[in-house]
Amino acid sequence: MTRVKKGLSANKKRKNLLKMVKGYRFGRSTKTAQAKEAIAHAGNHAFRDRRAKKRTFRQLWTIKINAAVRPLELSYSKFINLLKIKNSELDRKVLADLAENKPQIFERIVNQVK
Repeated sequence: MTRVKKGLSANKKRKNLLKMVKGYRFGRSTKTAQAKEAIAHAGNHAFRDRRAKKRTFRQLWTIKINAAVRPLELSYSKFINLLKIKNSELDRKVLADLAENKPQIFERIVNQVK
């Protein structure tokens, strides 16, 4: 059986690895062992933050709705409770968008719920 040297495949593997860490700082962009570790950590953070992003947006919607409801003499929690009592199909994302971009429509919704 002929001898197989792995130089070609090893270089290809290393080149692809270093392509993934392009733009990283210090040795993580040039050294294979550090690059592997950096990719592993980056993958963990990406996985975690894809889930955290959903929480962050929901918090943002809550803040926008609360800011828009306060001048109309309601609090966020009372407004959401009134929406649930009226069986409103509008979710927080839509309400936050209306509060930010179309305040007249949002005010009409609030007055209907009251």
